[in-house]
Amino acid sequence: MKISVELTLAPLQNEYEEPIINFIKKLRNSGLVVMENPLSTQVYGEYDKVMNLLTVEIKEAFELIEKGLLFIKIVKSDRHEYEPHF
Repeated sequence: MKISVELTLAPLQNEYEEPIINFIKKLRNSGLVVMENPLSTQVYGEYDKVMNLLTVEIKEAFELIEKGLLFIKIVKSDRHEYEPHF
């Protein structure tokens, strides 16, 4: 089953850029389709592969920050080729 996941990592600390950059680089190196915009990062692929990756990388990201939030949206389909029709 294919999924699309949107992630927004928000460290609640003064030094927030490095943990975000590290998290995104790890996702990019996964071999999955990863797209970014200024507000979030999207990951697309097979459910098991995406969720296994996120389990490892979210834990590591949380270990590198003192406090923070991670917003996640999951859609059951691969939406990486979506283009608005308006």
